[in-house]
Amino acid sequence: MPIRYLIKHWLLPPGGLLLLLLAAWWLRTRRPRLARLCFALGLGGLWLMSLPLVVEQAARQLETEAPLRADQWASLGERADAIVILGAGRERGDPAWGDQDQPSVVALERLRYAAQIAKASGLPVLTTGGLHYGTPPSEARLMGDSLRRDFGVGVKWKEEASRTTWENARLTADVLLPLGVRRVVVVTQAWHMQRSRWSFEQAGFEVVPAPVGFLGRDHGRPFWGLLPEARAVWQNGQLLNEAVGLVGYRLFY
Repeated sequence: MPIRYLIKHWLLPPGGLLLLLLAAWWLRTRRPRLARLCFALGLGGLWLMSLPLVVEQAARQLETEAPLRADQWASLGERADAIVILGAGRERGDPAWGDQDQPSVVALERLRYAAQIAKASGLPVLTTGGLHYGTPPSEARLMGDSLRRDFGVGVKWKEEASRTTWENARLTADVLLPLGVRRVVVVTQAWHMQRSRWSFEQAGFEVVPAPVGFLGRDHGRPFWGLLPEARAVWQNGQLLNEAVGLVGYRLFY
């Protein structure tokens, strides 16, 4: 996992773009033309990644599943047997919570949405997600605790070993399919839903998508979203990682 983590973060932006800038400095005297190209690509890539407009346009290419409307929640029991919430990382040792790990902001967005669906439909819930940092508690356990404590929703099953979306689906299948649970409402980010739905369908499920956290809506920023923002760098990084993952899953799985 550390090697995979290292490769991923240095190949994908912003790591890969920083390497281009480093290469530009290294080559500035020996290969000036190549150095200028590396500098232009590195700096231009960082600028594009910082733009809210790019976030909006990139997200629209990934967010292909329509939102699940509130007036559809109550009838989900006719279309599905369970709700599956995908893990989205955790925050380590927050002093505000007695140095206890907490679900990430993205995970909390999924939990809030899933809790409303669960209350309206009465469907049982499974949380899926393993040891994000290699140490307990698992993402699935943190999400289950938060659902119960913060949203008043119990969790029937926890899948606590998965590390990727593919493993989310496969290991969830090991839990649910032997129980005859084949139709699932999958809750994850809108930009992550394509890969999630494909993975769960490959694992043998019928999927009702429940995407949340859409980024492809109107960004609402002044100057057409062409001013750089730190948040946009992170969001564009997530979207690019998702696009690469979407292609990679179809190639390797």
